[in-house]
Amino acid sequence: MKAIQIREPHKIGVIQMEAPELRPGQAIIRVRSMGICGSDVAAYRGTSPNVTYPLIIGHETAGTVYRIAEDNPQGFKAGDRVVLDPYMFCGHCYPCSKGRTNCCETLKCLGVQTDGSMCEYFSHPVSQLCRIPEGMTWEHAAIAEPLTIALHAIHTVELQAGEHFAIIGSGPIGLLAAMACREYGGIPVVLDVDDGRLETAKNCGVERVVNVASQNAAAELKKITGGRMAECVMEASGSIPAVAASLTYAARTGRIALTGWPKGKVELDTATITRNELQIRGSRTSVGEFPEAIRLIHSGKVDVRKVLSKVVPFDEIPQAVRDLDEHPGEFIKVVGVMD
Repeated sequence: MKAIQIREPHKIGVIQMEAPELRPGQAIIRVRSMGICGSDVAAYRGTSPNVTYPLIIGHETAGTVYRIAEDNPQGFKAGDRVVLDPYMFCGHCYPCSKGRTNCCETLKCLGVQTDGSMCEYFSHPVSQLCRIPEGMTWEHAAIAEPLTIALHAIHTVELQAGEHFAIIGSGPIGLLAAMACREYGGIPVVLDVDDGRLETAKNCGVERVVNVASQNAAAELKKITGGRMAECVMEASGSIPAVAASLTYAARTGRIALTGWPKGKVELDTATITRNELQIRGSRTSVGEFPEAIRLIHSGKVDVRKVLSKVVPFDEIPQAVRDLDEHPGEFIKVVGVMD
């Protein structure tokens, strides 16, 4: 079968490899679509500390059940349309015992710490499959995984109706969070340094945007919120200055979700945290959000077409990864599809 492999940094291509065998508790998935994530681009660049080479990339995956044991407890059968939850957890450590499997002590993400699902066929635990409806297109189904990360941040800050939700970073996850927060009655405010990305946010239905590079972001947020500042903040850029600035965007007693991954240590003003009794919460991947993500996509309440920049055939994925590396500002989300 075909697979997308990064042999070493800046060397990516389509390879031939053996198709997987059916194992107990697993299903063989015929892969139909796969999103290209920032982690795939980081693996290509050689900037990910969690990657070893060679590596099959990919974790934003949808497809059909190709082979499966007939007596599986979940009732899946061959031909079922599914998306893959790509986060492999042990189920026994302290976080797993609390249902916080996203914080498993040995958590592995497909395509990062272990070979991923950018291949024609992939073996995956049946317990980590989620059905998708017949009417959902394959390219839209592949965006369910990044939407789960956005939803997890919304749940982490416990967003309430009528609250302002300041989202720092208008990449795929930030834009998906902006669209999803309206399901909870939240008021999204997107902050970025790029006018083009902010225009995309407006195209996603966001009425309030702030250019951090050309405007006084805190002053603009103060105007937007009537002086209160944002009750909830999501840091989705991974920028070190943006993480530090998130404290200044939050209302007194505000809640902040840190979703981005800074590439260095961040100094935070603890006096501001204490004075305003801010709640700063890590928001890592997702746990249990796939059914909600699929429902929001299928209903159109989150219009993933707004973030889908390009759809490419499987064999063109290596070039798409190169393009994302060289021209990151030209794309929001690129999805590969299998014929």
